[in-house]
Amino acid sequence: MSLEPPVAPRRDDIREHHGDRVVDPYEWLRDRSNPEVLAYLKEENAYAEARTAHLEPLREKLFREIRSRVKETDLSVPVRSDDWWYYARTAEGSSYAVQARCPVTGTTSRPSLEGADIPGEQVILDGNLEAQGHEFFAVGGLTVSHDHAVVAFAVDVTGDERFDVVVRDIASGRVLDDGVTGVGYGLELSYDGQWLFYTRLDDAWRPFELWRHRVGAPVAGDVRLHREDDERFWMGLGASRDDRWILLTLASRTTSEVRILDAAEPLGDLRVVCARREGLEYDVEPGTDALLVVHNRDNEDFDLAWAPFETTSDDDWRPVLQASEGERVAGVDAFDGFAVVSIRRGGFPELLVLPSDGTAPSGFGAPRGVSFEDAIHTVALGDNPEMSTRTIQVVHESWVSPRSVLDVDVTTGERTLLKRQPVLGGFDPARYAQLLDWATSADGTRVPVSVVHRADVVAGRPNPCLLTAYGAYEIASDPYFSVARLSLLDRGVVYAVAHARGGGELGRRWYEGGRYERKPNTFADVVAAAELLVSTRWSAADRLALEGGSAGGLMVGAVANLRPDLFRVVHAQVPFVDALTTILRPDLPLTVGEWDEWGNPLADKAIYEAMKAYTPYENIAARGYPAVLATTSLNDTRVYFTEAAKWVAMLRATVTNDPASRPILLRTEMAAGHGGRSGRYAVWHQVAWEWAFLLDQLGLGVAVDG
Repeated sequence: MSLEPPVAPRRDDIREHHGDRVVDPYEWLRDRSNPEVLAYLKEENAYAEARTAHLEPLREKLFREIRSRVKETDLSVPVRSDDWWYYARTAEGSSYAVQARCPVTGTTSRPSLEGADIPGEQVILDGNLEAQGHEFFAVGGLTVSHDHAVVAFAVDVTGDERFDVVVRDIASGRVLDDGVTGVGYGLELSYDGQWLFYTRLDDAWRPFELWRHRVGAPVAGDVRLHREDDERFWMGLGASRDDRWILLTLASRTTSEVRILDAAEPLGDLRVVCARREGLEYDVEPGTDALLVVHNRDNEDFDLAWAPFETTSDDDWRPVLQASEGERVAGVDAFDGFAVVSIRRGGFPELLVLPSDGTAPSGFGAPRGVSFEDAIHTVALGDNPEMSTRTIQVVHESWVSPRSVLDVDVTTGERTLLKRQPVLGGFDPARYAQLLDWATSADGTRVPVSVVHRADVVAGRPNPCLLTAYGAYEIASDPYFSVARLSLLDRGVVYAVAHARGGGELGRRWYEGGRYERKPNTFADVVAAAELLVSTRWSAADRLALEGGSAGGLMVGAVANLRPDLFRVVHAQVPFVDALTTILRPDLPLTVGEWDEWGNPLADKAIYEAMKAYTPYENIAARGYPAVLATTSLNDTRVYFTEAAKWVAMLRATVTNDPASRPILLRTEMAAGHGGRSGRYAVWHQVAWEWAFLLDQLGLGVAVDG
């Protein structure tokens, strides 16, 4: 196999906006129906394999390490719903989980895998059986009827995120309905399990219609309940914890509207909780006798309010909890006698328990925190299907602490550890350390940077380091434990996360600081984080890698253009690197809805100029760059494979890299979507392939058996 990189032919395409004429030589790579395009992607895959063939032993070793640390035959924490324990279990050698249940016995003790079988088990969904004959498999929704007799689930076997629905009788496994196809995320059943609610996608892959289907009846008789014609708005479909209410959320990046339907009256009408008003965002949680509403009407970091069930206006919203300075109210969960508020404080998520108190004006007493000793962590509600409970399942983890599931008594605060994620192979958390440092961005803003390392690896010497970031859509890069990451840490690699603006770590202002024309702040923050790692001698420019996916892939491309001297290697996953071309095309999937995140360059010349100044594809310079790995998927409908393919072609045609020492590689998964490959073993192989390339570029490419 030749080690000469593929050369994409230049076929000029002209783009003109706001008096600016752009010649794009690689836009022809957008047409996936063109055999030449598919042939080119396969040629790139072959080159990537040939160029990294020497890393096969390391890839295999990384895969074995990941697998050896995972308890392959395992059981999630069973949760009780009425007379059933629900859980997921995995088996050694099987790629997918089995969703199952068993009856609650007289002892009410949770089932376990101590015996050969779980007594009375009924399989709800076996991912391994459903995936047979398919290279890709994903579940886009699963719901069980209130009487626990019927399950409805939606399956995608290509990665394009259009799902086909199956409705089954759980006890017998008999298929009751499989006629609803090509739907979006989310499914809900009526209270009696006789009606199915689902969303349809438009040509832009936007959920835009809500439909009602009689289980077992012809699809031709389905009824459309709502059509959303504003292309900025997406649909989200959900249900209350007690299955009594079906919720339709219509939301853009700046405005939302919730409609509610009594699930016991499935033929009724949806009722608007509060009519949409530009800039008003709110979410609704049905409680026992009222609605809880998280909203930004009076506070950019959101407040919690109470409203009667019959409300149709925010005039009825009564204050319950207001975010204080440095806080962000993120959500609420209602139970009988109390509510649990998810809040961000100091950059990290926390939980507050609000006990019901009929004497208080808000209806709730003083909040009590669910706290943990470690300062750097993520805490969230786990699976809590029952309204009537005095304990809540809580999940805790950090960069160095495996995921733990606990029962917390909301009255006494007493905690019971139900399960800690097993990590095999002699894992000792004391061997690893985490810290939070602060970088100073170009405009003086202090940016939090998480640093994770093996305890005996210290600053003061140039360690190999992998820096990651996201910085978009108000999504926070919260601490999480990763078995795979141990393979990096054990090799002395420092793992760092830049909590850049555009994310949600420090509230709404942090998001707004990296949005629209302020997007370059995201890239400046990541540059500052890299400079911090070098100046504090956690690493050095020739030992520093950068990784990010999707909008984080845009970050990788932009930062590589700004400071190619700061990194030895970059990895852009499903990268949004041709952002301006995409956002200028309202005919492409998702584009119009994205205008509320990036701005509308069609209508706004200033946004056009801002995007053109940072879009990675259009700002590649003729100088030396880090080694580049771009990974994408052929069936990705969120970020087309075209973006990575065009970016790599332009890099090869422009930069001055020596392909022998700093290669530029494109690897396309030919049967996957935005999230990459499916099935845990395939995912581990994919991670091993990508990290072997990074480790090799950081000088750690030799695999040692053992």
